[in-house]
This record gives sequence, C-alpha cells and structure tokens, in this order.
Amino acid sequence: MASLPLTEPNQLYIGLMSGTSLDGIDGVLFDAQRLAVTSHVHAPFSPALRDELLALNTPGDNELHRAALAANGVARGYADLVAQLLEATGTRREQVAALGAHGQTVRHRPDGIEGYTTQLLNGALLAEQTGIDVVCDLRSRDIAAGGQGAPLVPAFHRAVFGTEGQDTAVLNLGGISNLSLLFADGRTGGFDCGPANCLMDGWIARHQGKAYDTDGAWAATGRVSPALLATLLAEPFFALPPPRSTGRDLFHLGWLQARLIPGLAPEDVQATLLELSARIVAESLQGQMRGAKSLIACGGGALNGRLMQRLSDLLPGVAVESSAARGLPVDQVEAAAFAWLAMRFKTKRPGNLPAVTGAAGLRVLGALYPG
Repeated sequence: MASLPLTEPNQLYIGLMSGTSLDGIDGVLFDAQRLAVTSHVHAPFSPALRDELLALNTPGDNELHRAALAANGVARGYADLVAQLLEATGTRREQVAALGAHGQTVRHRPDGIEGYTTQLLNGALLAEQTGIDVVCDLRSRDIAAGGQGAPLVPAFHRAVFGTEGQDTAVLNLGGISNLSLLFADGRTGGFDCGPANCLMDGWIARHQGKAYDTDGAWAATGRVSPALLATLLAEPFFALPPPRSTGRDLFHLGWLQARLIPGLAPEDVQATLLELSARIVAESLQGQMRGAKSLIACGGGALNGRLMQRLSDLLPGVAVESSAARGLPVDQVEAAAFAWLAMRFKTKRPGNLPAVTGAAGLRVLGALYPG
C-alpha cells in the first residue's frame, strides 16, 4: 500500500488499547485532522501473558517482579503491533507525531487521597523499540487532581459522535461498560456502569473453555434467574451517583461466586449475567439521560447480538446501533480515543472532563517517553 498523504506534518497518531476484557491489543493509525482511522490491526495476547495479566489483578507472590516482566511483555506486544501498522500502510515512523498507549489495567482504586490506578506498560521500552514518542500513563494525573481517572473517552466521543440538538449516548461494552452522555445543550457526562463482558467471559471460560460467548449463544440456552439477578443488582456500586468508575478489583468471578444460588445450571447463570450487563446500562441511561434518542455501542460486547437485543428491549424509544453505523467500527473506537488523547498531550490541551471524572479541573494527561 502506498504511503498515506499528509495534509500537514505530524497529523498522524497511533492509538494502542488493551482493555479489561484481555482479548488482546487493538492498534489504529489515526488522522487527527480528520478525526478518522486510516488503518487498524489487532493481535491477541499470548496465552501465557494473558494468564499472567489476569492473575496480576489480584494480590499474589512476587508481584513487583512479575508485574515488571508483564509490563515488558505488553510493551513488546505493542511494539510488534506498531510495526505491523507502519508496514501495512507504508508509513514511516517519522510521519507519526506520537503514539498513545493505554497499557493493561491491573488495579484501579481511585477513591480518596490515597487513590491510584495501575496500567502495566514499560513506556521507555516501547519508545526504544518503535522510535516514536510514547504518551502513556494517561489516567494518573486526573486521579492526582481528585478525579476517578475514568472514563476518559467521553470528550473523544463528543468530538466524533456528538449530534447537535439531540441527546446521544455512547456505550462502550468492554470488560466493563461505560456510558458517555452527549447532551443536546453541549454538556458531556460519563461514568462506568459495571460489568459488561468480564463476568460472562470468565464464566464461559470456566465451564466451556471458551474466551467468550459468541453472539450470546450459550446465554440464549439458559433462563434468567430473578433471584440471582436481584442479588447481583444489590451491589452498592450500582447505586453510586456519578462520578464513578470500577474494574476487576470489584467485578471478578470471586464476586460472582459469593453470590451464586446453589443448584443453578451454568447456562442459567450465563443468561443472568447477560441480563445484568444489559440491565445496569439501561437503568443508568434512564437515570441520567431520559431524553436519549440514540445509543451508539462499541467494544466487543457490541458484537453480542443477544446483548444488543436486550438493550433494545429495555430501552423503548431509543435507537440502539453499532458505532460502525456512524463510521467507526466497534473494535477501533477506544484505540482511536487514545490516539486522540496523545494528540491532546502533544498540543498541550486537556484530555479530561472534570464533570465526568470529578477532577478539580482540566488537566493535560499523560507522561512522555521521547522516541
């Protein structure tokens, strides 16, 4: 493929995202002037690295050493993906202004004066291997300013999906679900809803050895347990007002196991988990944006037809659609957002929204490792 023409120098950015679903790395080449993805590459984690990243979400032996090695592994995986993007598009590294790299979240505990968030990534190693400026650690500054450090995507969603004069919501269905609320009057809100794929993925992995429930097919064979659903919905997190954020620190199979009702068939648990994922989104949207006319879904969960159907059922009058219908495929949105955040850093513009995260003010987000 021929090199992409540049209308201005250094308008190309790379975004690299690996989320709580642990399904691998998505990388995009992003034209910051047109707010458009020009190329996308995905690569799964090796089974060993995936298992280690999942294990590091909970306390264990020799964590500092293991986390450092895993951060190196994430950096090498990111660097390989960058090489693929550059080769596939005929782009020279000198043409890329910077790459925004999320890293792999293994802890997210933002509350209070001792709040922190940890995304494993050796930014120095990534810069060394790619020769491109690396912007990473994009959440810590918001937390230092008293915010949640998440979600960071609502400002990007406003830029690419906002519709003048209409209340529009954008839903990311990764391991955790989060909503961006794009109000007709120009206000932007957002918060984490709770588990999207992380519990369903973990449950089917335990019982069928599969990474995920394709199209919700296994869930479709089960029946929702009203008793289990009520128990799961009683989790205090779901009653918290925004700003709020969460992760595998709270929602993991141990959390589910402690609430299971004896005697339920595994497929009934899966059906109930899917219903939980849909219900918390619907209730969150109805509670925070009753005037929503459109819900634009992205992330891996947007490929789960049964989950998307339940969202439509629970939100009458709201058009539930994939982000692909708006020109950005579901597996590219978050990576594009982190390319956009790298652009904001390089141009010394804030990347957070205090109304979303609860931070004391607008902040330039990220740390730089020059290429």
